[in-house]
Amino acid sequence: MSVEKILHERSNGHCELCGADSDLASYAVPPVEVVDADHAVLLCGTCREQIEQPERVVPNHWRCLNDSMWSQVPAVQVMAWRMLKQLVAEGWPQDLLDMLYLDDEVLSWAKAGTAEDTAEAVAPTLDSNGAVLQAGDTVTLIKDLDVKGAGFTAKRGTAVRNISLTDNPEQIEGRVNGVRIVLLTCYLKKSS
Repeated sequence: MSVEKILHERSNGHCELCGADSDLASYAVPPVEVVDADHAVLLCGTCREQIEQPERVVPNHWRCLNDSMWSQVPAVQVMAWRMLKQLVAEGWPQDLLDMLYLDDEVLSWAKAGTAEDTAEAVAPTLDSNGAVLQAGDTVTLIKDLDVKGAGFTAKRGTAVRNISLTDNPEQIEGRVNGVRIVLLTCYLKKSS
């Protein structure tokens, strides 16, 4: 049985996002290695066009996600989550996102390849001037900083050599007065 036929049976011949019953076609939910019914949804022309051309999105069309986000089909859940995230600035989608629960595996699929996923993966660590910091760089403090728990003040102009990056792009680790501490990048400038 073809993927499209399986999708038609699963959805009773309606768009799995908005419920329309005309101009239906299968849509493989990216990223997908194998196009099968588990990784595809049946969409009407309107939904498909707005997904493929985000600049043409009509926010009120997507109020239908209030119903389709509760689908038991992971591919439909992924598409509902992605569209709600895309429209979050409208206000009402955030309420739906707050109610929507996705299994970890489905949520990972939903985030894969999105701008949010890409931004999280490659957020650079920048100093106070916007220069990119790398592990091993030397930075200079631009402000006196009280080091809590160590009982000293790291003075402005102190060089911190051989820094280490952390998971948080707003922090680095380095040694000041022989003590390894975490420093906020907004108080540092890269030394040349």
